Amino acid sequence: MRNALVTGGGSGIGKAIAERLRADGYNVATVDLNPLDEKFAYRADVTSRAEIDEALAAIHAELGPVTILVNAAGMEKYKRFRNLSFEDWQRIVDVNLSGVFHTTQAVLPDMSAAGWGRIVNISSSSTHGGQPFMSPYVAAKSAVNGLTKSLALELGPEGITVNAVPPGFIDTPMLRKNEERGLLGGTVEDHIERTPVRRVGRPEDIAAATAFLCSEEAGYITGQILGVNGGRNT
Repeated sequence: MRNALVTGGGSGIGKAIAERLRADGYNVATVDLNPLDEKFAYRADVTSRAEIDEALAAIHAELGPVTILVNAAGMEKYKRFRNLSFEDWQRIVDVNLSGVFHTTQAVLPDMSAAGWGRIVNISSSSTHGGQPFMSPYVAAKSAVNGLTKSLALELGPEGITVNAVPPGFIDTPMLRKNEERGLLGGTVEDHIERTPVRRVGRPEDIAAATAFLCSEEAGYITGQILGVNGGRNT
């Protein structure tokens, strides 16, 4: 049985992905700043390589090598670019981009030894057209897409595939909080009317696409950016 690691697995999209992978028969460990009270859930800040290494050591002791990695940890911030401090910028870039660097580099020895691996990076549909007041987030997630393509070329000969899933308008607690704060440019219902499939996305929609890319059947798919957005971005 293969072992999977999902970062940001304590809530939202990451939690849905972890649940789906378990349903598909994988052993799944999660890391999160606020981990769930469940088996194989570890507290770790993805911006700290030491914390990631510590969590991975515990996963190795309990489950064994990790050959599936889903980088779902993320953080957003709404602020005008002119008002951003460098500390604001750096924190968002560290969580959304440097965190992918740390976790991916940490698990690569397991995948290389197995001659098989699946890496799925959860980016953002904001990389398609930008998003006002979210410049560090959009910049970092765009870089994640670029990193995905580079790693796919580099790691393919080792049997490791690397793909990205940029979620569109997904119904999470964070989305509803932003709706309450008036940050969406309308209500969720307004956005549904502008979405071709006429519904808001669910975390399970992202989990389904991610699960496929983690599967044996997806072995000839790498370096791809699979948008799951109800047709909002094509």
